Amino acid sequence: MRVTFGVLGPTVAESDGRALALKGPRHRAVLARLVVARRRVVPVTHLVGDLWTDPPPGAVGAVQTFVAALRRVLEPDRPSRAPAGLLVTDGPGYALRPEPDAVDAWCFETAVGAAARLPATQALPRLEEALALWRGPAYAEFEEEDWARGERSRLAELRLQAVEQRARTQLDLGLAAEAVPDLDVHLTAHPWREDAWRLLALALYRQDRQGDALGVLRRARAVLADQLGVDPGLRLRRLEADILAQDPGLDPPAGPTATAARLWTRTAAAYDRTVAAGARARLETTVSLIRNLAVTGGGGLAAARQHRMEAIAAAEEFGDPDLTARVIGAYDVPAIWTRSDDPELARRIVEAAERALTALPGDAHEAARCRLLATIALETRGSRAPRGPQAAREAEEIARRLDDPALLAFALNGAFMQSFTRAGLAPRRDEIGGELVELAARHDLVTYEVLGHLIRLQARGALADFAAADRHAAAVDRLAERHELPLASVFTQWYRALRLAASGQPAGAETAYRDAAARLDGAGMPGLERGLLPLALLCLRVQRRRTWSDTDSRETGPGGTGPRGSGPGPVEIDPGADWGPYRPWATPFALLASGRRAEARAALRALPEPPRDLMYEVCCCLESVVALEVGDRDVLERARARLLPAAGELAGAGSGLITLGRVEDHLADITTALRAPTSPVPPR
Repeated sequence: MRVTFGVLGPTVAESDGRALALKGPRHRAVLARLVVARRRVVPVTHLVGDLWTDPPPGAVGAVQTFVAALRRVLEPDRPSRAPAGLLVTDGPGYALRPEPDAVDAWCFETAVGAAARLPATQALPRLEEALALWRGPAYAEFEEEDWARGERSRLAELRLQAVEQRARTQLDLGLAAEAVPDLDVHLTAHPWREDAWRLLALALYRQDRQGDALGVLRRARAVLADQLGVDPGLRLRRLEADILAQDPGLDPPAGPTATAARLWTRTAAAYDRTVAAGARARLETTVSLIRNLAVTGGGGLAAARQHRMEAIAAAEEFGDPDLTARVIGAYDVPAIWTRSDDPELARRIVEAAERALTALPGDAHEAARCRLLATIALETRGSRAPRGPQAAREAEEIARRLDDPALLAFALNGAFMQSFTRAGLAPRRDEIGGELVELAARHDLVTYEVLGHLIRLQARGALADFAAADRHAAAVDRLAERHELPLASVFTQWYRALRLAASGQPAGAETAYRDAAARLDGAGMPGLERGLLPLALLCLRVQRRRTWSDTDSRETGPGGTGPRGSGPGPVEIDPGADWGPYRPWATPFALLASGRRAEARAALRALPEPPRDLMYEVCCCLESVVALEVGDRDVLERARARLLPAAGELAGAGSGLITLGRVEDHLADITTALRAPTSPVPPR
């Protein structure tokens, strides 16, 4: 189960919206103290000192008891002897290792930081979402604790800055009236904030309330003198003079951004007045907004996921399958990543789409059927069930028969998502991407044109045609800038890190990967983000080791001395990193690095089927690297069979993100190892 933690208010832990019972105050204190540490280890001795002013006898044992109780709550399904995955023992103490988006305080910081880099129209909703996370003072029940004091103060200051940043953004958008109430409340609690006084006065002035604006500045002067014994700063004094002079520089921005913002506000208000609250038209309009929200990036994509199922459920309440089909099918947001951001949501959407398909009458509503089938193909990405490929084929057939460009683009997206049934299908995906680019450019389907270029970028990378991949990356960047599609550049930035890795520049690639990973913070794509940076670094290190080994002879066989599998020692990885879905493939490397060879072999044998997605060849190659090291012929045979169809490709480059080098090199290593005589391999 996924556990989230809240510290912006009383300390809580939740799973699937349900509060977890954290028992007594010391259990909460341990949990909060570990959150403060931000995934770092807190020694037991420090925990004892933080929990008691005068530690009693047996305090260490009490801390261990608290930790054990917390583990039972946080990981109730963990087998009794299995290592903890969330609240872990590490060296002399404990560390809490939640996902980056599983702690409200971390989400708040990420959102505020991201908002500072976004245009005002995108920054405002990010700031609204960030401030909505606060339920009270940070670490509310630990205000007297020394270990919490610094973090409480830091978060409180960041919140004050976010409130003022939101007000500045509202003023930039011409929304002065919306800024005033929140600034009034803000200043009542924090009257020493000079910038807030300035923003409030400016907001009033921009509503043609010059007298009220001057009154605010007089009030600010009195408060600062009475409470702090200081005069107003230069910016407040200058604002007062500018207001008295009615300086044109104080007027609201007259650019297109402000005009668009005012138009949006007025149109939304008119729509709200004239369209009945329960009208079906309102629901369909809402879905269109959700769709547009999804392509704005970051908080927009996350919010779209949150509201999408609510819209589907509302449509089903009408008992009209055609309406439900339209609501489900209207969310034709192009998708490039082949792992779901929210598998549970995907499952529920597929179930709703299947219900609507069953309820639609006869052969009518073919366009609605096509959209439902394309939705199923998209949302079953990575699944081994035959339903996804079947739905993709049916959707494509209907779209071609109807000769509807938008429908065909949607159906081709589903076909792309279902093109991972085996290795070596980059040429097929290249065809899909090419058709999408041509179709979308001809019919002005911009988001699908971007998708087509991204698919071709991936496919040409897999086929080692980086000149073509570079052209598609440049096309993506041009379209994204022109049409305000910020998520697209996340993928091109990762691609350029891949280019450095593929061209033999590991140091530059590592820096580029870390920079690209920072762009993922707050991008709203957990299915892409989780585990990607550690996996990219692992692939870099495996490649570096293989390059070192290229100078070795090919005289030895499996069992730890394979031709390219040998090298300057085991590949070092960080087992405590957030490996996400790739942890099973990282575990054998971690075990080998710590000398636990027999356990590494067992972990290799226990690996699940590689995911049917863009990381398929990478996972197969990682298996073969470990199998060469431990001399597992069965796994090598299996890896060879899986990889043979992709012999002409670069392993992993089809993701557009990472690579493990040429598949044919891995196949050559496997073949050489399998030809060598079998010999027993002693554990190391």
